[in-house]
Amino acid sequence: MSATLTQISRQVSRARLEIKWVKVKEPLVKELEDDMLSEWLDHPVAYGAFDSNGKLIGFVEGFLEEWNNRYRITNICVFDSDARGKGIGGKLLDIIIEEAKKSGARMAVLETQSYNSKAISFYKKYGFQIIGFDRYAYSNHGPEDCNMRIEMGRIF
Repeated sequence: MSATLTQISRQVSRARLEIKWVKVKEPLVKELEDDMLSEWLDHPVAYGAFDSNGKLIGFVEGFLEEWNNRYRITNICVFDSDARGKGIGGKLLDIIIEEAKKSGARMAVLETQSYNSKAISFYKKYGFQIIGFDRYAYSNHGPEDCNMRIEMGRIF
């Protein structure tokens, strides 16, 4: 039995992805090392947040992916745990979103990990939604390790 392209398209469009969030017994904590303004970024833009003593307490960076006209937010972080939950991350996200809009991008995209529920909630609060995932981005045991790549996006 053969199916036409139209029939296959209808079947694919009816397919439903369901993500189920399950609390684990012990929180998963992962160390992350990354470089600010990595060499692979094409004309990156970065903003920092500083405390009253001039100490860097957070930053955000991103760049326009010209090939698909999306603005990729490559890093956003508030380093100081005492500074978290005080609106600094939101201000950093707001400023990089404005930069993305000024660039003419059609949307902003970013990546997080499936175990990072705080980040996912934060991004959803700012209008991002899950647009894709990669079960094996970090290892061949991603699903078993509860560590999958989540792509999130916000259309302008």
